[in-house]
Amino acid sequence: MAKILVIDDNEAVLTALLTLFQLEGHQVWTATEPGSALALLAQQPLDLVLQDMNFAKGEMTGQQGKTLFYLLRAQYPQIPVVLMTAWTALDMVVELVKAGACDYIAKPWDDQRLLMTVQNALKLKKLQDQQRDTERKQQERLQAFIGKDLCGLVFASTAMERLLQMTLQLAPSQAAVLITGENGSGKEGIAQILHANSPRSGKALIKVNMGALPADLMEAELFGAEAGAYTGLTKARIGRFEAADGGTLFLDEIGNLSLSGQMKLLRVLQTGEFERLGSSVTRRVDVRLLSATNADLTKAIALGQFRQDLYYRINVVQLHVPALKERQDDILPLARFFLAGEKALSRDAETTLLQYPWPGNVRELQNVCQRALLLSHGVQINPADLGLEADNSSKNRALDDIARQDIERALHVHQGVVSRAAKALGITRQALYRRMEFYGIDAP
Repeated sequence: MAKILVIDDNEAVLTALLTLFQLEGHQVWTATEPGSALALLAQQPLDLVLQDMNFAKGEMTGQQGKTLFYLLRAQYPQIPVVLMTAWTALDMVVELVKAGACDYIAKPWDDQRLLMTVQNALKLKKLQDQQRDTERKQQERLQAFIGKDLCGLVFASTAMERLLQMTLQLAPSQAAVLITGENGSGKEGIAQILHANSPRSGKALIKVNMGALPADLMEAELFGAEAGAYTGLTKARIGRFEAADGGTLFLDEIGNLSLSGQMKLLRVLQTGEFERLGSSVTRRVDVRLLSATNADLTKAIALGQFRQDLYYRINVVQLHVPALKERQDDILPLARFFLAGEKALSRDAETTLLQYPWPGNVRELQNVCQRALLLSHGVQINPADLGLEADNSSKNRALDDIARQDIERALHVHQGVVSRAAKALGITRQALYRRMEFYGIDAP
């Protein structure tokens, strides 16, 4: 049931429209001239205005209606306005529609067309109101991050919001943190946020990719080496622990560390002491350790490939970064960020991005966007520019993870309240709207 205001100087027209809309279950207010209509709007929140274009006997120019329309747009920009008259120049109607009028109905009107026009305008208003509500809540959530350094992280999903809240809660502590997640999901970004919001932010954040180091050089890389400790080393070099003294050391893919290196790492974490390779001099450092892995370390422990005591040392707290396919709401904001405003995504390109399973996560999305910028020729990016092959299987189709009948059942059970239906399905309201669009389910 909507609240509709009809403005017309003809009492017979008002009576006919009042009856028509009340039979459809709407609440209806009427006004015979602009002044009383504006006074009523100031007192009563309404969902739609249906206005005539002429309010004085013999007036046929439409100037009165035009003036009223612009007053309504200025004072109540969120209320849809439908124009209706028998005496108005077509060019004025076109001007007002371009200025934001929902539609134009000629007198005498067709009841079914008028009802359909009103229904479409109300449906659009409802979607816009929900979008504004989503944006407002997003802004409210972002208030919690004001004054925090998010290191340029782009997100819109509830999953990433929760992860960031926990990350910022852990940042001031000295606890060792193990960051888990698939390759390319953003583990390094979480490590940067932990460091940037910690008391150590003024010191160095040293990053080591353990997967990129030869096994025989890992210990020298971490703990340093004296001249002559291995072939080709002509002068002493400090390791990453010394370089990170007073700051933070981030060990990516820590599961690749050798067992002997794990033993030395365990000792540093327990005592803060170590020796360079080829030296008997004990050195001491103050370092906060952050680690990351895409491997199952508990399985590695069972296979004797990773020390259990070290696992407990590096895993005081664990943060898991969800895969991109698990946080659908982040895909389009990330894509727009990577495109940097150089080109826009077409609607079909957005759909393609949302339907792709992203096995390479955020890193793959970044590469796809950069490639599209280089290879696309038009003013916007289309599906062909993305170079992604659509996967139509039910297993991988991103928006097909919840069946149509489940969505329809949830909407029916919760009487069309989208927020409740989304909660029952375990997804965000925005994600439910995307699936409704995907299946062609009209908003209630």
